Amino acid sequence: MFNEPGKLNNKNAPPGQVITKKFPVLTFGNTPTIDFENWRFSITGEIKTPIEWNLQDFLQLEDITINAEFHCVTQWSNLDNSWTGIPFAKVLNKIILNANVQYAMIHCYGNYSTNISLDVLMNDDVLFATKHNNIPLSPDHGAPVRLIVPKRYGWKSAKWVKGIEFTKKNRPGFWESRGYHMEGDPIKEQRYDTDQ
Repeated sequence: MFNEPGKLNNKNAPPGQVITKKFPVLTFGNTPTIDFENWRFSITGEIKTPIEWNLQDFLQLEDITINAEFHCVTQWSNLDNSWTGIPFAKVLNKIILNANVQYAMIHCYGNYSTNISLDVLMNDDVLFATKHNNIPLSPDHGAPVRLIVPKRYGWKSAKWVKGIEFTKKNRPGFWESRGYHMEGDPIKEQRYDTDQ
């Protein structure tokens, strides 16, 4: 799985990471069965008016394609990924936030969640992906929609997304409540919260 001497160079990976060309599937629990006809994406919390989209409506938002690295907390990195999806900023443009909103909780099918600060989500490489390397996401990789946050460890790039809850306070999500770092910045090696 991982690089062989002379094949790939780890000098471009964040500290403690090993480069691979593969994209392993890592999931806690089983892959949820999602009926795409009944899939819903809701935006709730500290906003003026809640929104809910079905998959067809969500996909009407204009998508983009980006090239971005992906860094797993288990210490592998894939530096060459093409992701196609809806930019977070485009979703944000459809709502009006209440004052002092600084965070979001991403909710997913399979009872998964992860917290991310709004300033990170506003990066222009954050999107709700529907394709990886020009191929529609498979169920194991988060179909129909997964969040991609390239500047954070992979657990923040939540699979099977079903909504965003905007908040004024930072609350831990699934892995954060189990000892993972609240920020998850791979450059700073924020894998685990040593204060918990």
